[in-house]
Amino acid sequence: MLPLIGILIVIVGFALRLNALLVVTLAGLATGMASGQSFLDVVAAFGKAFADSRYIAIVWLALPVIGLAERAGLKERSRDVIGRIRAATAGRVLLVYLALRQITSALGLVSLGGHAQMVRPLVAPMAEGAADHTHPSLPASTRERIRAMAAGADNVGLFFGEDVFVAIGSILLIRGFLEQNGIVVEPLQLARWAIPTAIIAFVVHGARLLLLDRQIARDAAVARRQEDAP
Repeated sequence: MLPLIGILIVIVGFALRLNALLVVTLAGLATGMASGQSFLDVVAAFGKAFADSRYIAIVWLALPVIGLAERAGLKERSRDVIGRIRAATAGRVLLVYLALRQITSALGLVSLGGHAQMVRPLVAPMAEGAADHTHPSLPASTRERIRAMAAGADNVGLFFGEDVFVAIGSILLIRGFLEQNGIVVEPLQLARWAIPTAIIAFVVHGARLLLLDRQIARDAAVARRQEDAP
């Protein structure tokens, strides 16, 4: 049971809101050393894992480009464009993004979205711009809720959409786990049965996004009453 100390370190570290990278690293070191490995062996395992998956760091090359685009006014432009569409609301904008994210993920294009490269510079400002168009002077708490729902739309669309694509890591992980427990399932079968789950996830979260517009309207009404109060 001693190697499970890494789980305790992760729980305590996250509960104390410590640096996530530091907490995970300490948990890995503690787990490795508790299982009988030396400190150098654990560090060597970290290095090998990083070297084997170094291609993942390529995504960080896009961050400077996104930063330059934001500095040039990308967020402001996206708000202005969506604000000119009268039928656009925060819930409808996020619903469209949820559909696009889920469809593209189902086709294996999982890198087309993401929090850093899509939600923060484009999707969230567009949803805020649509909300501002219908309900000016929104409180800060409502804006935070819109940003959170934008991030949630990306998470739900990716998580439940990617399993529909056969050649994806999650499908292979599920297949390997089931095979270890004596259940042989083909990847195509897993992808086929992921379709109903993806549809249900879209309906449930889509309803939450449409209800977001009502919540925004209530928050705006409360804010106006507070402003008009003597």
